[in-house]
Parts: sequence; C-alpha cells; structure tokens
Amino acid sequence: MRARWPGDRDDGYMTVVTAFAAAAVLAVAVAVLLVGRAAVAAHSARSAADLAALAGAHALQAREDACAAASGVAAVNRAVVTVCTVDGWDVVVRAEVRAELGVLGARAVSAVARAGPV
Repeated sequence: MRARWPGDRDDGYMTVVTAFAAAAVLAVAVAVLLVGRAAVAAHSARSAADLAALAGAHALQAREDACAAASGVAAVNRAVVTVCTVDGWDVVVRAEVRAELGVLGARAVSAVARAGPV
C-alpha cells in the first residue's frame, strides 16, 4: 500500500472526469448523426429534382403535362415539387425534401435540376 500525503486526495476526481468525457463523446456522436441526416436529405433532394426534371422533359417530348409528371416522380421519391417551369424544350424543377434533425427540428432541403433534349 502506498503512503498517503496530506495533499494527496482525489476523492472521486476521476468519476467527474469520466462523466464529462462520456458527455463530450455523446455530444460529438449526436452532432455527427445530425450532419449525416442533413447530408442524406440533401442527396435525396438532388436525386428527386434530377429524376423529376427528367420525367418532365420526357413528358414534354410526348406532348404531356411536364409538371404533372415531374410532381408524380418527386412524390414517389418523398419530395415535393415547389417550382416547375418549362423553358422551351427544357424543364426546370425545384424539389424539396423535409429533413428531421432531432433537437434542431425539421428543416426543408431543396435542390434545382434542369433537363431537356440533348
């Protein structure tokens, strides 16, 4: 056994340090997960906008309603078309996806895509 000096007392010091370290690791893990959710939502919005614009351009060439086709494809991809315009033979679509960010609430993530004949 080691000799104890009068000033050599820790009295639970490591318990407090461990609790703070665990809280810090948990906070970093939550932050990483929230950033990951936001990134996935951004990718989903881009994919939905791209596919909706392509569907709209295809419908436009078939003389059908381009914005209706774009909205249908966006809905299948869990997105909402907020803007749809026809510019000549091109279709421009803005798709919006809702991202649930836990304690930060829900945010809307949007992306714009343009498609037409080559």
